[in-house]
Amino acid sequence: MKISYKSDYALKTLLELALNYNKGVVSISELAERGDIPDKFLEQVLLMLKKGGFVDSKRGINGGYFLARPPEKITVGEAIRFIEGSIKPITCVGRENYEECKDFASCVFRDIWGQVNTAISLVIDTITFAELARRMESKKKKRVSYTYHI
Repeated sequence: MKISYKSDYALKTLLELALNYNKGVVSISELAERGDIPDKFLEQVLLMLKKGGFVDSKRGINGGYFLARPPEKITVGEAIRFIEGSIKPITCVGRENYEECKDFASCVFRDIWGQVNTAISLVIDTITFAELARRMESKKKKRVSYTYHI
């Protein structure tokens, strides 16, 4: 599975919105700065996420974006599949028959790729953006630096 910049930016955006869930909207400029995302690219990502029902927006001077659903209801896997499509490492995984491959019935690699697909799915389909937000908050607390004066 390869993650494109579009997916990376979408995941960063969803995480930022999860961190701000029920705290109001986040502007495009804030999302771009926090996620180190080019503004124009972020606009495309946000339109895509809006079409997918992940985010919604509020217009106006105090406008911005917010999650359309609670972060507990959005998994990393759902977001990646929406942006990238199938996460299967090879086309034949999960098929009963695949006529484009002469070795389909006896291929030992197909089983391995099936296991890889299952392992990836197990991870990305169980991690929600609420969990990622908790992890992020925990990391922020651990980064507290202390200044000592003598």
